[in-house]
Amino acid sequence: MTYFFETYGCQMNIAESAAAEQKFLARGWTRAEDAQVADLAVINTCSVRATAENRIFGRLGWYAGLKALRAGSPDAKSKSLETAAAYVRDGAKPLKVAVMGCMAERLLKSLKRDYPVVDYVIGTYAKQHLDELIDDIENERGLTHAAPRVNRRDGIITEDPVYSFSPVSAEEGAFSTFVPIMNGCNNFCTYCIVPYLRGREVSRPVDEILRELDELHKRGVREIMLLGQNVNSYRGHLHVVAQTGAAGADSAHGADSAQNAESAASATGAHSAAPTVNTADGVQSATVAVSADGSAAGADSTQGAAPAANAADGADSRIITFPELLQIIADHLRETHSSIEWVRFDSSHPKDLSDELIDVIARNDCLCKGIHLAVQHGSDRILKAMNRHYTRADYYALADKIRARLPNAALTTDIMLGFPGETDEDVEATLELMRRVRFQSAFMYYFNPREGTPAASMAEQVPLEEKKRRLQRVIDLQLEITQQEMAKHVGNTEKVLVERESRDDPSEVLAKTDRDERVAFKGAKELIGTFVTVRLDALNGNTFKGVRQQEN
Repeated sequence: MTYFFETYGCQMNIAESAAAEQKFLARGWTRAEDAQVADLAVINTCSVRATAENRIFGRLGWYAGLKALRAGSPDAKSKSLETAAAYVRDGAKPLKVAVMGCMAERLLKSLKRDYPVVDYVIGTYAKQHLDELIDDIENERGLTHAAPRVNRRDGIITEDPVYSFSPVSAEEGAFSTFVPIMNGCNNFCTYCIVPYLRGREVSRPVDEILRELDELHKRGVREIMLLGQNVNSYRGHLHVVAQTGAAGADSAHGADSAQNAESAASATGAHSAAPTVNTADGVQSATVAVSADGSAAGADSTQGAAPAANAADGADSRIITFPELLQIIADHLRETHSSIEWVRFDSSHPKDLSDELIDVIARNDCLCKGIHLAVQHGSDRILKAMNRHYTRADYYALADKIRARLPNAALTTDIMLGFPGETDEDVEATLELMRRVRFQSAFMYYFNPREGTPAASMAEQVPLEEKKRRLQRVIDLQLEITQQEMAKHVGNTEKVLVERESRDDPSEVLAKTDRDERVAFKGAKELIGTFVTVRLDALNGNTFKGVRQQEN
C-alpha cells in the first residue's frame, strides 16, 4: 500500500504531515513518488487566507479527474495524467483522498458533501486516529480489522476532545526538523482564524519534548525549530516529587527519563534524587525529586514558575515558562552530547517576549540569534483594531532590548497592509517603524478577510488595488533595508549549516547562518547536513557568497 502527502501552509502543517507519515510507515506502507500512482493521497490544508483555500479547491478538482481515471471511468480524461493512465492500463486501481489540517476543521461537516472526491476528513483533533483510516482502506482491500470509527456519510474520522502531540515529527533522514511544543492560540487577533480552528493553547509536557530530542539525536539531527502558534506563552508541566516518594522509582522508566528529569532539575533549580515519570494526571511529564521538607522544591521563584497544588500521587506540579524550557533544552543537549547544535523557535508574539527570554538566548550558544517577531503594523490605531495588545512604543522598547543584549541578532517580522480603516497616515507610521527597527527581512502581505473573524465584517474595507499599492511601498522599502543590513555582515566568518546543493552552480552548496541567512560557497554535496566555517565575502541579492575556512 502506498501514500502521498501534499502539504500547504505553515511550519506546523509540515511537522504534522511528517508525524502522520510515521503512522503509515509503521503499518508497512510506502511513500509514492507521485499522487497519480498512490493508493491514498492526503492533502494537509491551510485556512489562514482565502487564497490558500481556493488553491485547495482547485486541487480537489484535479483529484476528481485523477480519481475518475484511476477508477476506470470511460469519460475520464488522461491529459496531464499520463502517469496514472499508464498505471491503470491493465485495470482500474482505486484512489482514496483524505483532507486534513485547518481547512478540514473549518469545513468539517460540509467538505465531503460539497466535494464528493473526498473520502476522509481529518480535523484538528483526529490526527491521532489515522490508524482507523488505514484500517478502513485495508479492510476494503481484503485485510480484516475491527470496524474503524469513520462516519460513512461525511467521511469524518472521530475526534477526541483534546489535542494530542505526536512523539516524533521528523521526516525520515532529515537533519533539520520541527518539534511542536504548543498548539492553539488564545490571542484572538481580529483578522486571524487560527484560534477558531486550532482551539485554545495547549502546551506539551517537558518530558515529551526531551524524549523527542533524544530520538532526534539518535537519528543524527543537527538543528530543530520549536513550534507553536505563540511559543512565548508556553506553560508546560514539570512534576517534582519528594525524595521519600521517589526513592523507589521504577527503573523501568529508563535512562532517558532519568536524564530528562536531571536536565529539568538543573534548569529550574531543583535538586534531583531519583527521577521518575508521573502519569497519574494522564499527562506524561518530567519529574524531579526534592527534599521532603520542600527546601529545594523545584523551580526558583525568580524564574516565574509557580507551584500548583499537590497531585494525587504526592507530586508538586509546576508550570515551566518558555525561557525556562529553552534553558532546560540547552542544558539537556549539552549534558547528553546531542547531535543537535542549533535550536530555533517560531512564532513569537511581541506582548509575551520577556527579558528572561532574551537573557536565555544571550547565554546559550545553541539558541540561534535569528528572532522572528511579527509586528503586523506600525500604527497604534490599527494595532488596537487588530487586538495585538501592544503599541509601537512597546515594540520599539522590545527591539532596543534585543539589539542591546544580542547585538549580532537578526530581527525579522510580518507586516500586513490594507487592514479595514487603514489610512495613508497609518501606512506612513508603518514605514517609519520599519526605518526605525530595520528588520533584516519581512513577510509582507495585504489583509485577506477570513469568514468568521471580526475584521471580515469591519467597516471601511480597503479596495484591493489600494491594498496592493500600499503593500508595494512596504516591499520596496524592505528590500532596501534588507540589502543594507545584510551588507553589514560581509567580511564576517560564520558557522553555517549546509542544506543542499546549489541549483545555479553544481560546484556550490547552500548553507545558512544561525541568523537564518543564506550562504553559497564552493563545496561537495557530502557536506550537506554538517556544520562548517565560512567567510562571507560578498552579497548577491539576498544570498552571501562565501569561502570555506579551515576548521580549528
